[in-house]
Amino acid sequence: MFAFVWWLIIGLVAGALARLLMPGRQPMGYLMTMILGLIGSTVGGFIASAIWKYDPQSTEIHPTSLVMSTVGAFIVLFIYVSMSQKAVR
Repeated sequence: MFAFVWWLIIGLVAGALARLLMPGRQPMGYLMTMILGLIGSTVGGFIASAIWKYDPQSTEIHPTSLVMSTVGAFIVLFIYVSMSQKAVR
């Protein structure tokens, strides 16, 4: 149960950091920010496993987990913003 709560906290923090780094306005609430961070954590985990040959099924918490989660969330947010701008045009 504690691991699930930890995932939610990391997701919220990573999503919030990605939104702070992305220029412009992204209209989404706390729940969507948390979901953004959780998806970004998955993307960041795959990137970390590709670069450092890290086992993605490992339950260890690495020092770079928040950094890679934020990088992954930024990538997902960038894709989301570019897709939503194309839909408006």
